[in-house]
Amino acid sequence: MSAAMTHIDFHTNVPDKLPFTCRLIRKAANEGWQVVVFCTDADEQARLDQALWTFSEHDFLPHVAAEDPLAAVTPVILTCREDQPLPHNRLLINLSTLSPTHFARFERLIEVVSTDADETDAGRQRFAYYRQRGYPLKHHPRSANEQPVQ
Repeated sequence: MSAAMTHIDFHTNVPDKLPFTCRLIRKAANEGWQVVVFCTDADEQARLDQALWTFSEHDFLPHVAAEDPLAAVTPVILTCREDQPLPHNRLLINLSTLSPTHFARFERLIEVVSTDADETDAGRQRFAYYRQRGYPLKHHPRSANEQPVQ
């Protein structure tokens, strides 16, 4: 019997990706999910690391970089490298404009797409790529007055 295909959710029209991603991570962690976040580059990874420490006075979300010795026992992993070994395979959050080459090993993938025109175009290309390969897809467009993920 073959493994189930990765379920993919697209959250589009996200005005500020880092606070949105912090809320996604908090929600997933509260539900007991292990999370890997694939960042565009080291700068974005550093900004997300900082945001996870400061976005909420009431929440602590243990997280480390994928190369950290504690990665295997930490529920949230941050990386921007495709070649980095990853200890978790439950939930991948993609902030990059590229489709991570290792996404299919995860149970679930969440694509976060900002309001930037280039990111939107890249998001459409990734959506088409996944759809052509038969992955189960859901689209969650954000509206301007929509409340953020809790």
